[in-house]
Amino acid sequence: MSVTSIDVLPYAGPLPSVRSVAAMIDHSLLRPELTRPEVLAGLATAREYATASVCVRPADVALAVAGLRGSGVAVGTVVGFPHGGATTATKERETAELVALGAAEIDMVIDVGRLRDGDVAYVEEQVAAVVVAADGRPVKVILENWYLSDEQKVAGCAASERAGAAYVKTSTGFAGGGATAADIALMRRSVSPSMGVKAAGGVRTLDALLTLRDLGATRFGATTTAAMLDDLARRLASRDG
Repeated sequence: MSVTSIDVLPYAGPLPSVRSVAAMIDHSLLRPELTRPEVLAGLATAREYATASVCVRPADVALAVAGLRGSGVAVGTVVGFPHGGATTATKERETAELVALGAAEIDMVIDVGRLRDGDVAYVEEQVAAVVVAADGRPVKVILENWYLSDEQKVAGCAASERAGAAYVKTSTGFAGGGATAADIALMRRSVSPSMGVKAAGGVRTLDALLTLRDLGATRFGATTTAAMLDDLARRLASRDG
């Protein structure tokens, strides 16, 4: 499914460089219906725009590693995606396999039901197990905020940081809602400055991306990467012209 795009006012702040914004984007190639040619086209987009990474389905990791070799674009993938209900042992094995295939970043979905139960210790232990299995590679913890109260979001953020994750992330993009301005601000307040906050789900316009960046997001999952970066290039050219 596709969540609703974030509705924000036109961005009125100073414009960053195209390069700096591209370096904050994980180009997302996670839709289940993507064919191999479509994945290859997505890899080409990530290479052309020099994004921070691609985030691909587990079965596409080897393809992405080969296709992006030498590009400087990292290959990320997902664990426990999209529902998060796999056992800890399953998530550990999945992470280890994907790391062996060359994945450089891991986006894992928590057990959302356990967090809603109040079993924060279970969530923290599971994240910590994936962090160990990732063997030094950044782990981004998907909270799936659509299902959570603000109190649960804060608890999930704190547990993720204690467990050694590098980022907390708003959503998979496959639930009923994605990133929101309120959630980004809340998550930024709930973790230390050294921890990243990733906005995903509905970040389809440059105005949305820049608004969430100003609220504290440091990485973005996006499918409309080319459109957003081309829009930024046009705005910069108009300003400088």
